Amino acid sequence: MLNLFVSFLIITIILAILTLLPIWRFEAWWVRSLDFPRLQLLVVSLFLLLMEAVLLDLSQYTTWGLLIVVFFCVVYHAWWIIPYTRVFPIEVKSAKRADNQRMIRIMTANVLTPNRNAEALIELVRKNVPDLIVTLESDGWWQVKLDTLESDYSYTIKCPLDNLYGMHVYSRFPLTESKVDYLVAPDIPSIHTLLTLPSGDKIRHHFLHPAPPSPTENDESSERDAELIIVAKSVAETDTPVIVTGDLNDVAWSETTRLFRKISGLLDPRIGRGMFNTFHADYWFMRWPLDHLFHSDHFTLSKISRLAGFGSDHFALFTELVLETGNNVQQSGLKTSEDDLTWAKDKVDDQNVSKYDVPRPGTS
Repeated sequence: MLNLFVSFLIITIILAILTLLPIWRFEAWWVRSLDFPRLQLLVVSLFLLLMEAVLLDLSQYTTWGLLIVVFFCVVYHAWWIIPYTRVFPIEVKSAKRADNQRMIRIMTANVLTPNRNAEALIELVRKNVPDLIVTLESDGWWQVKLDTLESDYSYTIKCPLDNLYGMHVYSRFPLTESKVDYLVAPDIPSIHTLLTLPSGDKIRHHFLHPAPPSPTENDESSERDAELIIVAKSVAETDTPVIVTGDLNDVAWSETTRLFRKISGLLDPRIGRGMFNTFHADYWFMRWPLDHLFHSDHFTLSKISRLAGFGSDHFALFTELVLETGNNVQQSGLKTSEDDLTWAKDKVDDQNVSKYDVPRPGTS
């Protein structure tokens, strides 16, 4: 029994460390990467709690000490995860009517540059008929394949790159004031444009793919975080309907993604509906939501879904939004505190960037 207790003690200590480390706002990749597997850690915590309750001597205070620690881990991880389940109230209201003049269907797809199954992605486009397609990691080879869509998607923005950060946009609707910019890193592009719906309404779009914190990319999350924050600060100052989408290389439930939502005021249509885990497509047990779409409170949600695999390590995300008349939908997201504003300022100052670096299509 002693050996069994020691084994559970060691496992509990490891679990507690993995749970507590992300609370530390240290930007090193080995800390920030622990934001990702909260769902997996929640499952491990629940299983460990059950095993300790069944196999250990409940008459011992030491057993109850372990159970309390593991129970804390369960509660902590659940606090982050539950908003992305159906038991939580929805943040974005469901659209009451389908107004084709004021509706936009968006498909966000990280294609994985070495993936050569372009026909599978094009088939997803034909099946789901999005109005706007944004691809990440698309290089010159992918551009040639995607250009076959131009008969239906005549408005395009192209930035083919061989460094896993190429981007392409194909739209049925007019795009104006479009710009490819490098907000933080000189080799990491973002795309900014103004889309005009058939109704004549205009939507400001920002397409992002910041580099992740990882041993092969950036040692820290500072560049990623700064890019998200300056875009958040920029869109917070406009009354124009806004959509921000892309592979943000951060999970929906991380503290930095929550900071982006707080500063920007944008809403997450997944809240109360599901996680829509888009990565990793090949490993069902190691998936989390890396591909995102956030929008201003001008929109309600008609549909959101994760599409079938097409050879990439990401699934594509499909979102159908309706632009409501007026601005009285009465939706609200996360509230911002003084600590949030200070933390956001520190991140931006660290990279010496500003909200004024972000293109503002639709702003005179």
